[in-house]
Amino acid sequence: MGKKAVVLLSGGMDSATAMAMAREEGFELYALSIMYGQKNEVELEKAKKIAKHLGATEHLIVPLSLKIIGGSSLTSMESPVPKGRSIEEIGKRIPSTYVPARNTVFLSVALAWAEVLEAEDMFIGINALDYSGYPDCRLEYIKAFEAMAHLATKAGVEGRMQLRIHTPLIGLRKAEIIAKGVALGVDYSLTHSCYDPLPHGGACGECDSCKLRLKGFQEAGLRDPITYG
Repeated sequence: MGKKAVVLLSGGMDSATAMAMAREEGFELYALSIMYGQKNEVELEKAKKIAKHLGATEHLIVPLSLKIIGGSSLTSMESPVPKGRSIEEIGKRIPSTYVPARNTVFLSVALAWAEVLEAEDMFIGINALDYSGYPDCRLEYIKAFEAMAHLATKAGVEGRMQLRIHTPLIGLRKAEIIAKGVALGVDYSLTHSCYDPLPHGGACGECDSCKLRLKGFQEAGLRDPITYG
């Protein structure tokens, strides 16, 4: 195995693909998932399966609830997840599924673990093309966080670590992400993308995430292996 890498793993399609790409580059994989009070906690069970499937050395699940802060339909039972929006509508404005400071919180936890592991590399499967317009999915944000990490860690200040945040999906369409994942042997039947899954765990097929996922598979000329409805 090569150098260690901490990979943020949600249980979704993008993070699974990013993890497979890290493996392809020869990194030893340390998967990190956050139990942040999300409605779709089924994704954490998927993350466990993906971590095993892709050969993670360790998979850490951190309970860190953002539900008590609120501000997102992904964590509030009273606020419904938007459904039925067209592909054209998605990404035009930041939707209610935005979780305040989520990626900043997640990357901070990943940074802490990376420093303990003495891992200079972190992977996150954010995407800035086929996505819902979240501000913390942009490359300029990642560069700013990376600069902060060098100032905020003992290892960085002492010059022992040069932290790198890898965003291998940042400029890819969903169809390209899927094609890349298939080529790397990702089993997409193990992934979960739905923001508001049905009681039995199936995907709703109507939320923004489901719509973008289905569009990606259609454009890739492949059948989505998960269950809808």
